[in-house]
Amino acid sequence: MKRFLLIPVCCALLTACTTDGDYEDLRQWMSEASRNLKGKVPSLPEVKPYEPVAYDVENLVDPFKSTRVIPEKAKGGGGAAQPDFDRPREPLEAYPLESLKYVGVMTRQKEASYAIISVDGSLYQVKAGNYLGQNFGVITKIDESEVVLKELVQDAAGDWIERASSLLLQGQEVTK
Repeated sequence: MKRFLLIPVCCALLTACTTDGDYEDLRQWMSEASRNLKGKVPSLPEVKPYEPVAYDVENLVDPFKSTRVIPEKAKGGGGAAQPDFDRPREPLEAYPLESLKYVGVMTRQKEASYAIISVDGSLYQVKAGNYLGQNFGVITKIDESEVVLKELVQDAAGDWIERASSLLLQGQEVTK
């Protein structure tokens, strides 16, 4: 029973401790600050009426066609002929052209000239028509000072183009 009397007594003490005078200055400031305030809601923007537009797609380019992204190839095959990927590879095609050294030339029976190519400490004998380098280079001419090649390389568009290259006899300088 004493517990039931204790609860109302505690509530009465708590309400006696709080006074409205503590917040009087706050209430006064709020009433002064809100005295000149007037609420104003901006008016809604004017809504323009909807005008439907006819969409005629017959004369327009299809935006989902792959030719808009990938241009069509020009007629004629796009550059030089593609290299023959099915032919057997020659040993010197495994090396970059920069690593091959032209060290000498041999002529047999005054008909054909053979170039002596050095790579990785080994010597190879090649003639016109053999392949050199990693860019499908075909030997077109062999003389005492250089071996001339015709290489097939891909350009930025993916077309095969021919490029002339040469190996100079080792010990000679390039003249421009």
